[in-house]
Amino acid sequence: MVSESPPFWWTKIGWQAALLSPASLIYGAIAGRNMRRARRAPVDCPVICVGNFTVGGAGKTPTAIALARAATALGHKPGLLSRGYSGLISRPTVVDPHHHRAVDVGDEPLLLARAGLTVVARNRLEGAKKLIAEGADVIIMDDGFQSARIAIDYALVVVDGQRGIGNGLVVPSGPVRAPLKEQMRHVTSLLAVSGGPAADPFIRRMARAGRQVLEAAVAPVNGQAFAGKRVFAFAGIADPTKFYKSLADVGAEVVATRSFPDHHHFAEDEIRALVEDAERDGLMLVTTAKDHARLSGHHGGHVEDFGVLDVEMVFDDPTAPALIVEQAFTNFRKRKFSVRRPK
Repeated sequence: MVSESPPFWWTKIGWQAALLSPASLIYGAIAGRNMRRARRAPVDCPVICVGNFTVGGAGKTPTAIALARAATALGHKPGLLSRGYSGLISRPTVVDPHHHRAVDVGDEPLLLARAGLTVVARNRLEGAKKLIAEGADVIIMDDGFQSARIAIDYALVVVDGQRGIGNGLVVPSGPVRAPLKEQMRHVTSLLAVSGGPAADPFIRRMARAGRQVLEAAVAPVNGQAFAGKRVFAFAGIADPTKFYKSLADVGAEVVATRSFPDHHHFAEDEIRALVEDAERDGLMLVTTAKDHARLSGHHGGHVEDFGVLDVEMVFDDPTAPALIVEQAFTNFRKRKFSVRRPK
């Protein structure tokens, strides 16, 4: 899977995409066949998958955290499951945010662990078994919609209303992970984030298919801390411009920005350059929670002085996360009954 999206993925189809189209045909055929034929092993609790159609961020992690909090409020013990992208640990491991670093488990699992029991595992079936052994009674899987080999009881697909699916082509010509027709077959409901016309085609398709469409927005939690401040914003996420806009929206004066590749592990000299540039111009350094997770434990006292804009996923219907969890339990019971029912 491509780890960093090239700019031409998010513009109209051009010569780069056309040149790569033969490879996309092959990739799409394989990805579609894998989704169509995959044997998904059942596990002994409901599984909610938070996925998206494309490579890169769409708000999956804050969505998974919102669902975990809803499950906890309902009296459940949610277990969050992540592949631990870019982390070194491959065996199923319970994430300890006080012990593990992003280089060990990845940045997203460190954020997920704030919301509840979190396991990273390259083999998601083994990870699910680990969560159940640790007491989880519902699993919330961050990503894995196309590739996970465990039975999913509720597939919530997140679409960025501003960015959408870019040029609409399959990797490597575009950001789409598998043919959309095949992906749409497996969707339970769609979450359109931050409005915008890019989500409209999917909203219409879901409505025609009789499936639920939910809406939400990524909202700053501590935006007042940056209102009126002159800031130097930096980020290594899929779409840094969204972060810079969020800072401006809460009243920060974004004087300078610096973008890095998604999931970037910062070197000492990069951090030193950021600090020196910010100090020279009298600016406050501000970054995302994901970037801060990757910085923690690596750069002495520098990191403690950085501002961090925390965000959360806010559903238009505040009851939606709880309803998703309850529907996942209903679907799980139906799945178990259908498996046990004599033919």
